[in-house]
Amino acid sequence: MHRSHRRRPLRWVPALAALAVAPTLLAACGSGGSADAGSAAAAPRSGGTLTFAVGSDAGCVDPQQVGSNDTIYSMRQLVDSLTDQDPRTGAIVPWLARSWEISPDARTFTFHLRPGATFSDGAPVDAHAVKATFDAVPHLGVLGQLAVGYLSGYTGTTVVDDLTARVGFAQPNAQFLQASSTFSLGLVSPASAAKTPQQRCSQGVAGSGSFTLAKYVPGQSITLTRRAGYGWGSSLWAKKGEAYLDSAVFRIVPESGVRTGSLVSGQLDAIGSVGRADEAALRGAGVALQARANPGVVFGLSLNNSRPLLGDARVRQAILFAVNRGQIADTVFPTGTRPATSVLAHTTPYYTDLGAQLRFDQARARALLDEAGWRAGPDGVRSKDGVPLRLTITWGPVAATNQPALELVQQQLRAVGVTVVLHQIPISQFGAIQRTSDFDALWGNITRADPDILRTSFSTTLLNTYRLAPSELDTVLTDQAAQPDPTKRRALVDRAQRLIVANAYTVPVVELQTELGVSKKVHGLAFEASSRIQLHDTWKG
Repeated sequence: MHRSHRRRPLRWVPALAALAVAPTLLAACGSGGSADAGSAAAAPRSGGTLTFAVGSDAGCVDPQQVGSNDTIYSMRQLVDSLTDQDPRTGAIVPWLARSWEISPDARTFTFHLRPGATFSDGAPVDAHAVKATFDAVPHLGVLGQLAVGYLSGYTGTTVVDDLTARVGFAQPNAQFLQASSTFSLGLVSPASAAKTPQQRCSQGVAGSGSFTLAKYVPGQSITLTRRAGYGWGSSLWAKKGEAYLDSAVFRIVPESGVRTGSLVSGQLDAIGSVGRADEAALRGAGVALQARANPGVVFGLSLNNSRPLLGDARVRQAILFAVNRGQIADTVFPTGTRPATSVLAHTTPYYTDLGAQLRFDQARARALLDEAGWRAGPDGVRSKDGVPLRLTITWGPVAATNQPALELVQQQLRAVGVTVVLHQIPISQFGAIQRTSDFDALWGNITRADPDILRTSFSTTLLNTYRLAPSELDTVLTDQAAQPDPTKRRALVDRAQRLIVANAYTVPVVELQTELGVSKKVHGLAFEASSRIQLHDTWKG
């Protein structure tokens, strides 16, 4: 039972649950959500080490401060959340909390914890730990941007009793129930919560997850070991008790060809960031390709509105029209990747199809630049008052698709007279870049199975990385986060998407589709609701 026995909340909670559900929500693509190739009838067995190669290292091993998928894969295994989200339906279901009530005004969330759960440092998972975890989040700084956004307006957690925690907000916060299922709000022990953000990043945290952090070698590997005595897994998991695997090693292998070759040769069990160019070789070797579309903000160019060049909406809109999304999706990304048709992926609840507003239209792009006073010279490059039209795109080597995708963007913008410089930086520097907004455009995406990710990204009342000016958008984003009525919230999310696209605050390009290569020896490697992996039910045989 996940809802109050009191009459008023009973009417309200079903509406809240619907916020995380859409008819086409999080549909699996490719070979589906788990790898069971060649052994559908085999009995699961315990033991063994899963060796998984990713392309990058975020330089941080605190789940609440990590935003890169490559590192989230391992960090998700360390922490449990109060709730979980069903990847098939979007429904919020029990995990560390066995039930909850939500006040009619969506300002108070009361969680009833299951007894017996502990953190890896021995501390109990109780209401005091919930309070310590959430109280520490506002002090995480820029690397905790996602967690801080989820707790916007947080007024504190009341310890009702050892197994009952009441989380309060200054204003209605309808998005919080789904947020309680995310890795960003995964619970950590009070001792870990008391550490500085820097200590948490370098030393890791004590979570209650089915794996613990055994070793971290920056830039090389992250090693996890099975948590002995674990017995409080998500209600979605098939296996009760401890995980099957003894350990999991996440190796950092930046070169996609090396990852592919090592998987084919049997040196690896699974790889992330599979690109289109690697698919044929992997299929030919009998490797299962698992793909799943990510909900949330799509891959694109988020523009710094405080730069003189990009403060002009006509220039931002010209960049939007100059990008050929279909060509980029079909040339660079895995098979099945969809061009962006909104700032949100189509798998996100309350997505609005704005494909017509995101059409490829070079003539329109050139006309907007002409109108803004940027004239093409003999070589086609535009300038104004002797200043060339030059845009620097900052990006990190998180996925093998990033560089070829941006090289196509570079060519497409050059065709309308915009010179593009590609500036690669280490993943570990992204926090500082976001804090100072020292960029023209950032390439990336943000995954979350709730449209409130728009508020985290574009509200001027939060971090405001893209230096937007206060506008109607702020009010719309604040109101949708507070709105418990699904119909009314849908209308607000629709308005937010239209405002973001019309003003070209970001240039949506492609929807991220997570594609993994998985050996035939690996079974039960599953995607969770945000298209990251869940290893509890994974086994080798």
